Amino acid sequence: MVQKPPLIIITGPTAVGKTALSVELALRIGGEIISADSMQVYRGMDIGTAKIREDEKKGVPHYLIDILDPDGEFDVTVFKQMATDCINDILSRGKLPIIAGGTGFYIQSVLYDVEFTDYDEERRAEIKTMLEDTLEQKGIDFMYDRLCEVDPAYAEVIHKNNIRRVLHGLEYNIMTGNRLSEHNEEQRERTSPYNFMYYVLNDERAKVYGRINNRVDDMLREGLADEVRGLLAAGYSRDLKSMQGLGYKEMADYLCGDCTCEEAIALIKRDTRHFAKKQLTWFKREKDVCEVNRMSYADNEEMLRFIISGLKLKGIIS
Repeated sequence: MVQKPPLIIITGPTAVGKTALSVELALRIGGEIISADSMQVYRGMDIGTAKIREDEKKGVPHYLIDILDPDGEFDVTVFKQMATDCINDILSRGKLPIIAGGTGFYIQSVLYDVEFTDYDEERRAEIKTMLEDTLEQKGIDFMYDRLCEVDPAYAEVIHKNNIRRVLHGLEYNIMTGNRLSEHNEEQRERTSPYNFMYYVLNDERAKVYGRINNRVDDMLREGLADEVRGLLAAGYSRDLKSMQGLGYKEMADYLCGDCTCEEAIALIKRDTRHFAKKQLTWFKREKDVCEVNRMSYADNEEMLRFIISGLKLKGIIS
């Protein structure tokens, strides 16, 4: 039997500590890190994405960070191809690939080699135009409510402000007559081409929410408003997918006079907490995961020992 190539996943809700833990793990096992973050791919969007700094990498190579300008096209199909190429390159050099990040659908696409439906592009373009026109006329609340009606399971795991995913869920339903959530469930049943360990970090909800609130405060002190102001001044539209990201949308609304700074801050904190909750909902539906609850370990060192012991049992490291 041909042995499957190894793959390690470190994921969990935002602000749970994935970044630091994945770096420490990589240093101990000879790993290199592939970011599974839908926003850190964009150059110039550092503060609002809590992008890892060079000194925090501790010399560990990181991939799929700062690879596109904010108006660049990036979605799950692009991620799957790029991440798979990175995995193959890392393995070819005798290193261990670690996917670290909180975008569950991206992780799933690689882990289970998800197949994406081929559409009639002309029909798809018509539906996309129709949905975008409806969005412009009736707003995102109307579109999200419609998604809740046709595919409540998919609506439950995405954020209402994620316009692209809201429209994608509606588009899939119109194109196929089926629910995207059901398609995703089918793909979860695929056999992975990897010998993997899928670690989901978690912590007490109050602690996660507290870290989220503190992180937003830190972002503001570090200059989030100036970062968004610079992006707008550079000509990047508020309608871009990247500018709809948490922190960027709300701060752009404030800078353009649509709300006060205090309102923007409150919305960022609230929506990030909601996002963290949806992330956990997604990960709980995944199979073959190993949940790592911070409250069960004295410190990061004890948690790392647990993770490494699992990698040894799975034959990923010796």
